[in-house]
This record gives sequence, structure tokens and C-alpha cells, in this order.
Amino acid sequence: MKSLYLISVITMFSSIAQANECEVTVTSNDAMQFDTSAIEVPASCSEFEVTLQHSGRLPKMAMGHNWVLTTSSDAQPVATDGIAAGPSNHYIKPNDSRVIAFTPLIGGGEVTSVTIDVSKLNSTENYTFFCSFPGHIGIMKGDFSIKE
Repeated sequence: MKSLYLISVITMFSSIAQANECEVTVTSNDAMQFDTSAIEVPASCSEFEVTLQHSGRLPKMAMGHNWVLTTSSDAQPVATDGIAAGPSNHYIKPNDSRVIAFTPLIGGGEVTSVTIDVSKLNSTENYTFFCSFPGHIGIMKGDFSIKE
């Protein structure tokens, strides 16, 4: 009976550990920073969830942040085009096919998330995540990769 209980507990924790590999929380702040500059996604994940937290206090119109994923070559052009799209579009050009995933723009104390279909990503491609609020991509960006 004791060994059956132990196996159940191990199986439960194993499932939890596997689930946690397919999600990450990224924190942003009023100093225009993400708390990470790299995210590795296990190829075994069918979906990957990114939760964005804004630990600052400033409102989104003053120091808003979002989390955007594109190929590395598309990052700057997407951010540039997003400026004209404005805050009502989360600084993302509507229907921009270069955008793989993005969260809404949030302000201090807010949290949002986005789920990515990992099957649509290629392990040999270079991806970049960034904040598309005007001027933030210069500092708020990082590498996003699929780990085989």
C-alpha cells in the first residue's frame, strides 16, 4: 500500500514538472526591463504559455508593456509598424502576419498571458521576444528558442 501511494505521489509531481516546462512568467517593470533575456521551450511542448506581469506602478499609457514574438529579422520592423498602430492596438499593426504571438498592453500591477502553438515554430529559426511600446525594443528584448 505504501509503495502504491509513493508511485501516485511521484506520478503527480512528474506531471506537474512536465506542465511547468511548457510555461514561463516574465516580469516587466517601470525601469523598462524584462527579468529575462532568453526563453527556451522544450520541443516536447505542444503549447507554451507566457504570462507577463508588470511589477511597476505606472499606468500603461506612461509605461505600458506587452510581450511580442516574431522571427529575429522581423522584430524591429514589427515594432516600428506598431508605433503607427497605437495603444488601442497594443502597438501591433492589425493582422500583421509577422507576429507569431503577443499579449495585450498592460500597466503597473497588471498580468496577462498568451499561448503559443509550438508546432508552428521551427527549431532552426531565430526568434525574438520584445515589448512593442514605442522605444522599448531597444532594451526590452530577448532570444526565444526551441530546445530539441
